[in-house]
Amino acid sequence: MKILFIEDDTIETMKLHRTVSKLQMRFDIVEAKNGEEALAVLRSGDELPDIILLDLNMPRMSGIEFLRILKKDDKLKYLPTIVLTTSENRADLLECYRIGIAGYVIKPLKYADYELKLQKVLDYWSVNELVKA
Repeated sequence: MKILFIEDDTIETMKLHRTVSKLQMRFDIVEAKNGEEALAVLRSGDELPDIILLDLNMPRMSGIEFLRILKKDDKLKYLPTIVLTTSENRADLLECYRIGIAGYVIKPLKYADYELKLQKVLDYWSVNELVKA
């Protein structure tokens, strides 16, 4: 499974790689530090990811701004986008679902809890029938 991971925090990126390395499945992870970089990756002509894991709080372009652009693009709008964030702000949650996300996961403080949540997300999406435009 190919994952586009949009996250500006190096520690969070390390956590993701550490967690994925422990799983039985193989994942190809492409990283972007912000929404602008992610859009460049998606529009580069390379193979599209199967899912997007998106942080909300990033420099240059917030996760919500990125989502608005993504979901207006006829080629990219079907990519399942899962918000992986520390934001427990209900307004963020509602706005993300209004725009069209596939899931909203709050990053727990304990690494063991993070690992468990991420494994469940990846397990779920690895058995889904995915659509690419």
